[in-house]
This record gives sequence, structure tokens and C-alpha cells, in this order.
Amino acid sequence: MTHVVATAGHVDHGKSTLVRALTGMEPDRLEEERRRGLTIELGFAWTTLPGGDRLAFVDVPGHERLVATMLAGVGPVPAVMFAVAADQGWQRQSEEHLAVLDALGVRHGLLVVTRRDLADARTAGLAREEALARIAATSLGEVDSVMVSGTTGEGLDGLRAALERLTASLPAPDAGADVRLWIDRVFTVRGRGTVVTGTLGAGTVAVGDRLAAGGDLVRVRGLQSLKEDHDRVSAVARVAVNLHGSASEARRGGALLTPGRWLATELVDVRLRGEPAGGLPRELTLHAGSAAVPVHVRPLGDDTARLALRRALPLRVGDVALLRDPGAHRVPAGVTVLDVRPEPFGRRGAAAARARELARVDGRPDGAGELRRRGLITRTELVAMGVPVPSEPVAGDWLADPGHWEDLRGRLAAAVEEHAAAHPTDPGLPSDAARRALGLPDRALVEALAEGLHRRDGRIYGRTTAPELPPPVRAAVDAVRRDLAGAPFQAPDAGRLADLGLTPRMLAAAAAAGALLKVGDGIVLLPGDDARAAALLATLGGPFTLSEARRALGTTRRVAVPLLEHLDEKGYTTRVDDLRRRCTEERP
Repeated sequence: MTHVVATAGHVDHGKSTLVRALTGMEPDRLEEERRRGLTIELGFAWTTLPGGDRLAFVDVPGHERLVATMLAGVGPVPAVMFAVAADQGWQRQSEEHLAVLDALGVRHGLLVVTRRDLADARTAGLAREEALARIAATSLGEVDSVMVSGTTGEGLDGLRAALERLTASLPAPDAGADVRLWIDRVFTVRGRGTVVTGTLGAGTVAVGDRLAAGGDLVRVRGLQSLKEDHDRVSAVARVAVNLHGSASEARRGGALLTPGRWLATELVDVRLRGEPAGGLPRELTLHAGSAAVPVHVRPLGDDTARLALRRALPLRVGDVALLRDPGAHRVPAGVTVLDVRPEPFGRRGAAAARARELARVDGRPDGAGELRRRGLITRTELVAMGVPVPSEPVAGDWLADPGHWEDLRGRLAAAVEEHAAAHPTDPGLPSDAARRALGLPDRALVEALAEGLHRRDGRIYGRTTAPELPPPVRAAVDAVRRDLAGAPFQAPDAGRLADLGLTPRMLAAAAAAGALLKVGDGIVLLPGDDARAAALLATLGGPFTLSEARRALGTTRRVAVPLLEHLDEKGYTTRVDDLRRRCTEERP
């Protein structure tokens, strides 16, 4: 099994010397670093622990001007080896590095008192006691400690044993999680193309996988971990990924992501650990993973704020990051992401209401709670926010809070009844009108809510399932019925209908009410006369033409053409060829 540990501590306190002594490898990659004895860029080295597990080190710079680089290495790593020199004790950069670890909520660590050969026992002991006390007051709590000399080798066996105890205490990573590989290095290999490196904190990457890099989709051409080729690598691991495809957005601070499973956000609501929200500068830098993005801070409550990011990041609920003031060389607050899709403030008092709402949120992904706050959300978006799905979709990909869903159902029923009361001749509420009335984003939600109500032709009906004809229309329909009593297939013409006041809308209402049978535009018969016509045509004894049907029914071509098309549609008749039809053997 492979583990990854980052170094931390003041410049020149022997971090790189220690890594070199443990691994036999040179973590400083640049000629300038080796010449000056100063880590400038992130360095990487690895060793095998006595129990057989492999341990990779991310060696970070200790100089105050390079804290942003330090953060790019520490951000995605689950544990830290904190170095304090026995002859110098606690220093300014020791304090900032510890503040970084505390803000990130790092809980697994080891104190190494280095350069033991340069201090007497009392001085080294005091250095260890002070460092342990300071560390104990942070998220790391009480940690194991070892005194060593990277130069003489004193204490290295004890350090290896302590590192084995540290790695054994780390929580098991989720190898099946969505991939978010924060990139800390990017370079080009001749003949191979772009290579990125990072610490894989969760998930699995395999050769052939397609991953998202910003707006680009790339394929994993090759994969290495600790300089060895692999077909697949699971977390936690240091990986180098050779990319095929456009990788213009693959840069330090970016990330390789499982496609379609992450939301890039420029606005987040967070809980703060550290200084009160009101005391924060309005412009700070957010460090998340290996990314460093300028943000504008808007305080909400005492310990909550809204951050507007200069560049979108793939963040999820529960992510831990920190705010840093690079000008003042300090970390005023750590943050826990509470919401990656907050609603914009559109009215007075909205910010205060949001602060009250966030006071009840603890940053742990809560599917049921997220549904209560939002009412409706797609399963895809909820998963991309890092929130577990609490229930099955109510329609398509849509999830709904049960209480909100019942409220919508009641509002739909009320809207249907209100429409029927206002439009008695057209009581069915169109589905799109219902969607607009309820403010729903998808018509599929209306259809799901309408279960239990009557639905017909894209309309929803409540208690009134047919039009209520006003007295003048009922009188006109009675006149039509009298006209058709002796000649059932002699449909009244347009002039007669106009004299009776039966407009197309009134005819549609009468047909919907079952008072008339509409067989074509402006052609109405009595209900059931289509079956009566089919029975008469069946007596012809075989296929018949339009003319033969017209004579059998005693009607005109104006009526016969739409009537026969109606009979075809209803299954009473079927075409034999271009000129003839026949009655079906099994009529509806």
C-alpha cells in the first residue's frame, strides 16, 4: 500500500535533508535549489517502510515568500511531518505553516525535531516541548515526536517506526470516489505530450480513462506512480498522468475530474474557523487543493461568509480550504464549504436570512437537509455538489423534498379548480400553464404531480372533467340535435352553425362535453354516430369507395371525407388501396 505525507516547517530546518536521509533521493529538483540549499519548488521522493508499505513525501518550501507553493503541496495530502530544528526552536514560518495545517483541518501528523547533532539535550528538549504544545492546540492535537539528525543518521530508525505508526492511523481512502486530481506540476515530455502530477486523494485513475480538464476532455495515455508505469492507480498516491488531447487548461491549481460529476462554481457560502467574518479583509486568496484564487469576502453571520471567486473551482459541500492574506503573510481563517450553489441575494434582508439558515448547517453533506432547503433539485446536480442522494427521483432526474412535493400537489389541485371556475367552457388547465403557475423548471414535474387528477390532450382536470355549457350553447346544441334527428349524416353547414352562434371554440367545448361529435373542422354529428356509420358501411359487404360510402350514408362529400378519415383513425375502417376502404372485422 502507498501513503503520502507532506513536510512542513521553517526554512532551513532540515526538511529536505531529512527526506534525503530517509529515501536516498534528492527532493530538490532545480539546480538553483541544490546550489542554495533552499527548496523553491515542490519536491517528491519516496521510500519503503519497515512493514513493506511505500511512503511518498511531498517536500514543500519553508520560506515565507513561497507559502503559496507550500500550500499547493500540502492541500491534497492527508498527513504531515512537521520539522522543527533543535538548535533554533519555534520560528515565524513554523507558526504560519502550523496555521495553514490548522486552517485545513489536518488531523494526522508527526513532529520531528531535526538537527539534533547541533543542540544539547536541554535545548532540544525545550524545542520539542514548545512545538508539541503549539501543535496540540490545533486540529492536529497530540502527535508523536522523534528527535533525529539527518546528517549523522541519529534517530532515523525511530522516525521510520513513527512514520509507520502514522500511516497506519490514516483513514482508508475511497477508491470508488469521483476523481478530482489537483494538479501541482505540468510539463511536456518530447514525443509524449503533456504530463501533470498531483496527489490522488480519492478515486481511481486508469489508462484510457477520459477526464475533464477545465472545458477540455482529455484521455489518460499513460500513468506512473513513484516512477513506475501502471495501468491503474487508486488513492492515496502520487501520480503522473500523461494526457492525450487538448490540455490547454491543465495547469497548477487546476484539476483532472471525472466528467459530468463536478460543478465548477464561482460563488460559495462557507463557515469560517479563525477570525470573525466582520474582521476579515474584503479581498483575500482562497487556497483549495493546489489552487490559489483571489476572492471577495462578504460577511453573513459571525462565522459565515459568501465568497465570490475570480476563477471557478470544482468544489463540493464539506470541502476544507483556507483564506490567506498574502500581503500580511497570515492565514486569517480556515473555511468549510457549506453551499456551492447559493441563491443570489435579490431583496432586502436576504443576507441576514441566509446567515440564519447557514447557522443550522454544519458542512457535512446532508441530502435530506439539502432537499429541504432547495425543494427541488436534479439528482445529477446533487451528486456533483458532493451530497448523498436521499430518495428516488419523483420525475426524470428530479428529486423533491416530501413536504415541498405535497405542497406543490395541493397548489396544482387548487390551480386546476380555479381555472375550471374561471373557464367553465374550457375547464382543463394546460400543462405548460400549470408549470408556469407553480414556477416549476420542467413539465415532467407537472405530469408527476398530476397523478390522481384527470389528464387529457395536454390538459389537467379536477372535479370538472367536461365543459359546462352555458344556456345559449346548450340551446344551440339542442337545435343541432333536432336538425340531425331525421338525417344523422347531414351535418349542418358553416352558415347554419354561425346562425346558431356555434363558434369553433363553442363547438370544441360541446365536443369536449360529449354533447356533439366532432369529426373534422366545422363538421359535427351526434355522439355515437360514428359507430352507427360504420355499421351501415359494413352492410355493403366488402370494400367500398368514397362515392359508395356517401350514398350509403345519405350525405355529401363535405361530410363523407372527414367522417371516413375519422373512422380510419378510430379503427372502424381501414384502407385497401388509394380508392377503397373496408370495415374492420373487430370494431371498437
